[in-house]
Order: sequence, then structure tokens, then C-alpha cells
Amino acid sequence: MLKNLWRALACSAAALTSLFTPVLHAATPLAPPVKVAFVYVSPVGQAGWTYQHDQGRLAMEAEMGPLVKTTVVEAVAEGADSERVMRDLAAQGNQLIFATSFGYLEPALRVAAEFPGAKFEHAGGYKTAANLNTYNARYYEARYLAGMIAGHASQSGVAGYVAGFPVPEVVQGINAFTLGMRSVNPKAEVKVIWLNAWFDPARERDAALTLVGQGADVLTNHSGSSAVPQVAEEKGVKLLAYQSDMSKFAPTAQLAAVTHHWGPYYLHAVRTLLAGTWKPQPVWGGMKDGLVRLSALSPALPKAARDAVQAREKALVSGRFEPFAGILVDNAGQVRQGKGATMSDAQIAQMDWFVQGVVGSVPKGR
Repeated sequence: MLKNLWRALACSAAALTSLFTPVLHAATPLAPPVKVAFVYVSPVGQAGWTYQHDQGRLAMEAEMGPLVKTTVVEAVAEGADSERVMRDLAAQGNQLIFATSFGYLEPALRVAAEFPGAKFEHAGGYKTAANLNTYNARYYEARYLAGMIAGHASQSGVAGYVAGFPVPEVVQGINAFTLGMRSVNPKAEVKVIWLNAWFDPARERDAALTLVGQGADVLTNHSGSSAVPQVAEEKGVKLLAYQSDMSKFAPTAQLAAVTHHWGPYYLHAVRTLLAGTWKPQPVWGGMKDGLVRLSALSPALPKAARDAVQAREKALVSGRFEPFAGILVDNAGQVRQGKGATMSDAQIAQMDWFVQGVVGSVPKGR
């Protein structure tokens, strides 16, 4: 399965060139208000993956005003529950349905086939249909920068990474974070614990505590709650937050946050739907597109560290730097890429191995 992920994800950044431009030419416009639904894998809460998607929804709604009417269904499990919810939403006349969790893809494809008049957008997917599109962000870009900060901040040289499922998006983030950390400290290690869940606060907390016990003095995560930031604050270790600014949960621990910003994309999708120009055109945007950012840099960061990270960020956004460029060796010692090479989007999108410096392995079969 992992080898097929690049087919929809490995699209050009050019897919975003018109993302923030209003649609000027209508084909078969819809009569407003357009009905748009969002399906979330966890409660909205105060921070995290679902919270950021909902912030995007609210930003789109504020911009569109009476032209749009939105519906939200929270805490929908992947699998049969999500299929039932999406089928109900389509039957209720929703014209665009956002399925915002990786495991919603197959259910969304089945429901899309049953309701060809509705449109579907799936976050992070690798298959499309005539009425189903996919969208994602290059989180790994900001993850590299966060890793640099970890390299400057860690005294032990060990970071802990609480990870959801072993899908390429998560593996990319772990690898980029490790490469960033080792660009500062070549001997740094990143220890990984898999949850096999996106949102499970109790297990997220247990994993974070285990990693601190294993010597990690910096924590980060790819999971949906505030549990890892809270452990960092409680245990006096540093935090590189993910998805949201977690400073309300870790005011002294947080050094920066890799944050998601979906408002512009949701606005674009609804505008094209209203204009009758919506089509399945997979999107994989990055920092230059504003979908992912390195936010909330702590004033406690030394100036030298801040300057180094900001210089690398400028190079990344301008295209002068790529996180997965140059010699890449996996954590078994195998050379995966030679000097002077840069990984293609297709290679990044099917990433299923860890770089040198990661302590752990990528389970197969998800």
C-alpha cells in the first residue's frame, strides 16, 4: 500500500498557484448557500489536528458569509462509522464533504460513488475519483526546522517522538525532524513510539512519559491531543509542538510549534464549488503556500539558534534548500541517496524507512 501513496500525493506545487485567487469564470454555478460538511476524527477541543481543521472552516465561513452553510460531525471513528456519517451527510444534501482523517479515504470513495452529485475532499489521501479530491501539506518542511531547534536545545542529544500511524506523512516528519536535529548535533538520536491511533490522550501521555524516562529532554509528536505538551511542561523538558500552538498547555516547555492553516484551502474549494469549476486536482502545498508554518518561536531561544533557523526557513521557502537533499543513509546503515541528489515528490510520498539517527522501525501493513 505504501508504494502506491505517491500517485495522488506526489503532485507539483504548481497545483497551488491559483489557490488564493478568486474564481472569476463560472461554468455551472450553484445557487447559494452551498452546504458544506466536515467530518472530524476527534473532538474539536482547544488545540490539535481537528482544532486546526475547524479553525480553517471558521475562517472560510467568516469570509463566505451567507454564501455557505456548514455542518460539523466530531469524534467519528475511521472505518464503518465514518462511512455511515458521510452517507448521511450526502443524503442530507451536503454538496461538499471534507473527510479530514487518513482512514476516511476508502469510506469516502464508496460514498462518493453512491452520490455522484456531491463532491468530496479527503485530507492526506492517495486516490481520487471523479467527485473526490485529495489535499495535504508538506509538514516535513517545518518539521526539519523544528528539529534544528531541538538540536540547539537538547542537552542529552535525545529527542522523543510520539507517533500516530506508520503512514508516509508521519515517517516524513520523523525523518525531517531527525535530519534537522542532526544538522546541529550529528550524534543526536530521535526515539519513536508508535500509538497506532491518531487521538488517544492517555496513551499519548504514557508514550511521552516513557520517552522522558529513556533520556529524551525534548519531545514532539504526531498525535491529536495536548497530552504530550502537558507531559513536557510537567517533566521540565522542552517541546516542539505540532498542529497547534500549544503554549497554553506548555508555556515554559514550548520552543516553537509546527502549525497547520487550512482556511485558504477551504475558501478556495468552496469558491470553486460555487462557481461550478471544482475538479479533482490533488494539492500538496508547503510553507511557501502558507499551509504549514513554524510558529510561536520562544524568546528563550538563543539569538544564534533563532538566526540559523530563520535563515534555513528562508532558503526552504525560496526553494534553495530541500530537507531530503544530499546523502541519505537509513538507520540500518544502507545508503538510500547519493551526494548531489534530491528526493522526488514520488519518493517522498512513499517513504517507509527511517534515516540514520532514528531509534525505532517502521511497521509494515498500514
